Amino acid sequence: MIEELEKIINESDNIVFFGGAGVSTESGIPDFRSQDGLYHMKYDYPPELILSDSFFFNNYKEFYRFYFDKMIYEDIKPNYTHKFLKELEDANKLKAIVTQNIDNLHEQVGSKNIYHIHGTINTNHCIDCNKEYSLEELLKIKDNPICSCGGKIKPDVVLYGEMLPEDAYQKGLKAISEADTLIIAGTSLTVYPAAGMIRVFNGKNLIILNKDHINIPCTLQINDKLGEIFKNIKIRS
Repeated sequence: MIEELEKIINESDNIVFFGGAGVSTESGIPDFRSQDGLYHMKYDYPPELILSDSFFFNNYKEFYRFYFDKMIYEDIKPNYTHKFLKELEDANKLKAIVTQNIDNLHEQVGSKNIYHIHGTINTNHCIDCNKEYSLEELLKIKDNPICSCGGKIKPDVVLYGEMLPEDAYQKGLKAISEADTLIIAGTSLTVYPAAGMIRVFNGKNLIILNKDHINIPCTLQINDKLGEIFKNIKIRS
């Protein structure tokens, strides 16, 4: 199957990569739904409640206690998958990355066309005066993350109850609809509306790479760790 994947990749010139939490787990960032994921950790409140817009506004300090503890990983580095995708982009085969992850690991390796459909930890803004804060600036005031105007600072991540960022969503849809190959990797395709984006794909090859089997029609499915898969792929320009 690796040989078939390599052949498809090298015969494609408009690949879009649709990635989920499994892309970053090999860097040490836990996913949400696995046995060791965030949803199985014990807190005063369930993580899915903490990561909601209503909890952010009503339990601001508790939200940030969880956010800084479990959503920010300052020393995490890109893994082989991130580096492989950069090489694929440099070979002019990969045209866009549509990611459900809020980390900045794709940016760290220099990938360009990244659509963060669940937002990103990289930027933050005051909900009162709209002043912007970088991740570095937010971390400097993590003990009391309040804007200079006195307003609450919100990470630019999509919380439960919020809409997806329109610009990233529309650009991601356009990229998927124009792709000849769509690689879906590290996601169970259970989170909507993000998972519904793949319905606009009309290309030739739909590839699924995931540790667990996903029961949808596709050209090829490989159930293994992403790093182990991509280490066996040779890219030909």
